[in-house]
Amino acid sequence: MIAFGTRGGETRRGGADRRVLDEAGTLRAMTWVMAIMLFLTLLAAAAGLGTRQAATALERQLAGRMTVQVVEGSPAKRDAIAAQMVAALKALPQVRRVVPVDRAELTRLLAPWLGAAGADADLPMPAMIDVDLIADADPAAVVAAVRRIDAASRVDRHASWMSPVSGLMATVTWLAFGLVALMLSATAAVVVLAARAGLETHRATIEIMHMLGSTDVQVARLFQRRIARDAALGAIGGGVLAMGVLALVAARVAAVGSDLLGSATLAPADWTILLLLPVAFVLLATLAARIAVLAALRKTL
Repeated sequence: MIAFGTRGGETRRGGADRRVLDEAGTLRAMTWVMAIMLFLTLLAAAAGLGTRQAATALERQLAGRMTVQVVEGSPAKRDAIAAQMVAALKALPQVRRVVPVDRAELTRLLAPWLGAAGADADLPMPAMIDVDLIADADPAAVVAAVRRIDAASRVDRHASWMSPVSGLMATVTWLAFGLVALMLSATAAVVVLAARAGLETHRATIEIMHMLGSTDVQVARLFQRRIARDAALGAIGGGVLAMGVLALVAARVAAVGSDLLGSATLAPADWTILLLLPVAFVLLATLAARIAVLAALRKTL
């Protein structure tokens, strides 16, 4: 037991922690567990952060977009009302852009449902006007202007159409963050179980260390140092694998060319969070090991 000799009450470092905690080859089970846990946590965190970015981009794009529908049955009167509305809306300070949608565009949009019948000139079709507001503008002014010209016309906000999608994306975001919290809790629980198992296995050795003058804090350092080393190795392996998977997914998303999927690109701040997660894992494992060992030593030894 010379390896556990003390100088001024301080446990000598070196091979002591390897004697206290059993080795199982170069990589112990804890290393693999930490690698898997961190891999899954990084994927869940990336999914949550990416979904949040997509939801924010969607909300930003649709927040100030509106469509005015003139439903007058007479084509001549409908066109006159539409022209009057375009002029009135352009004069509003809250409005950034006003674009009448021509009939050919409406026919193209309705083709999947109406087919060739949508091109029939006798088919009654409302006049459509796309309106873009300036940032943080109140849409009430647009609604009031439309109502003054024609009370039967409709004003639809694009954000209301996409509210179910936005709600789903918010749910997915919180679910992903909840999974991250669960994975962190599970990691701490695994570390606590491993530390307690090590204490039970080496109870006799630790009793001799105490008789030689080692304190509970010094014994805890042996466990936390070994667990921190295993956690760091697992964090490196799991982190590298997770980043590789995320890079592959990002390349596939870019190849699809979808605006909604493309808006899920992670921002620099999101990448910073992902890079800090392995560090947080190691710190969490070290702290959990220290707390578990000290608590167990105070109760049993």
